[in-house]
Amino acid sequence: MKIMSSKKIVSGFLCMMLIAVMIFACVGCSTNQQNAEGQAVAQTQESEKTVLGEGSKVFDFIVVDKDGAEACFEIHTDAEVVGDALLALDLISGDVGEYGLYVKSVNGITADYDVDQTYWAFYVNGEYATAGVDTTVIEEGTTYSFKVEK
Repeated sequence: MKIMSSKKIVSGFLCMMLIAVMIFACVGCSTNQQNAEGQAVAQTQESEKTVLGEGSKVFDFIVVDKDGAEACFEIHTDAEVVGDALLALDLISGDVGEYGLYVKSVNGITADYDVDQTYWAFYVNGEYATAGVDTTVIEEGTTYSFKVEK
């Protein structure tokens, strides 16, 4: 009789522990959200964003330097293309070549491949962009970013 009672207590305790673990696994402590494709997109605090520009279109712009430090912006513009909006606000600069705008400086930070093999990589919603910043049409609710890469 005591053995049955002990088994029931241990079994009940294990069930409660399993439920607690499942709750923590479901809730998690992640600060990421997912976009439509299921990709993790980092959230930024509203209070940490610098609001720049004027216009009816709004998008988030994140700059990640070579040390991983982020600067977050909320861009307001009437431009059609991301590059035009960022150029107008002096957030990016570079050279125009046969393949479009080669971005060398973002938010005052220069990445020079000839000096240290670093460059500015352009991302759309956390994924490496398939087009240049000077041809990417602005889509509201989209996060655009530049990251120093090697």
